[in-house]
Amino acid sequence: MPTVLQLEEVLPELTAIRRDLHQHPELLFDTHRTSEIVADKLREFGCDEVVTGIGRTGVVGVIKGKIQNSGKVIGLRADMDALPIKEATGLPYASKNAGTMHACGHDGHTTMLLAGAQHLAATRNFDGTAIVIFQPAEEGGGGGREMCADGLMERFGIQEVYGMHNMPGYPVGQFAIKPGAFFASTDEFDITIHGVGGHAARPHDAVDPTVAASHLVIALQSIASRNADPMNPIVVSVTSFETSSTAFNVIPASVRLKGTVRTMDADTRELAERRIREITESLVPGFGATADLLYHHNYPVMANTPTETEFATAVARDVVGTDNVLINAPAIMGGEDFAYMLEERPGAYILCGNGDTAMVHHPKYDFDDRAIPIGASYWVRLIEMRMPFAG
Repeated sequence: MPTVLQLEEVLPELTAIRRDLHQHPELLFDTHRTSEIVADKLREFGCDEVVTGIGRTGVVGVIKGKIQNSGKVIGLRADMDALPIKEATGLPYASKNAGTMHACGHDGHTTMLLAGAQHLAATRNFDGTAIVIFQPAEEGGGGGREMCADGLMERFGIQEVYGMHNMPGYPVGQFAIKPGAFFASTDEFDITIHGVGGHAARPHDAVDPTVAASHLVIALQSIASRNADPMNPIVVSVTSFETSSTAFNVIPASVRLKGTVRTMDADTRELAERRIREITESLVPGFGATADLLYHHNYPVMANTPTETEFATAVARDVVGTDNVLINAPAIMGGEDFAYMLEERPGAYILCGNGDTAMVHHPKYDFDDRAIPIGASYWVRLIEMRMPFAG
């Protein structure tokens, strides 16, 4: 049985891989170097099949167990891309790519799944097939959607799929999971308000879009406070307010608002979009202005399926003990495009503790390498427990 201690014997090698990936972060689908390293490692490990170019730059490895009597095929997914953030950690292995950083720990996720794949390919103590999935473009590009659209599930016959993400604030050696909706949907809106520009000293000759926009920002907050069920999580945030003028004495001709909507169920998601449209279309004309609204459905709600969540919990307990697995973790209003894979197949997404560091997407975030053997152990035990080999 693989244990954390056995996998810790290769921690220096795994740490070197992770830190090399950290020094060379790549954005969205441009994970060419990372994908090549992953594919080369999988071939080196002796995977039965290594396929590249799925979802543009995704990589998939096939590892067959000692026997195939069960007919089971289980997918394990890690993400590979970085973020457009300037690193501020000052670490010796900090990013060498200016303005780009592994600020979400995808370098660690890739390394954990590589370590798990290496062990599974060497031992093959399971009855069935493990599919290791390395996905690009989780950070806003919808790489999970693209891999599914490329036939990921059908091509490899995947029946269940599992994912994992590190989480600062949880101690290294702890897991957290939640059945049902775990990560929020992440819609976006873009509203341009058109008025009539003019001299700031003569507002009566203009139609000031900044006044209409300011009232709209406040009014949109009524969706969460007065329209949505207070028991259903929802976030409506205006995150950008841009005018067509930068002068002190000019009333701009237009204002552009951009923002995000986060919800945990389909009904609340539909409500938010409908109310944004209704409020915009009714409020803005009251100020003599007009509005153009673009609304984009981004990542859907990521929901763990019950049976697979229970199983993933059992695996985590096997690795770190019952007391180190939080089974009703708080829902997260951030998005996760593993949601697309969970729409295709049953499965579960779990959080792996990353200790006391800056939160993900922060320029001082750092992945704790001590988590690598723990995450790798989880992947190995998941395959061996889901497809036990009785030989």
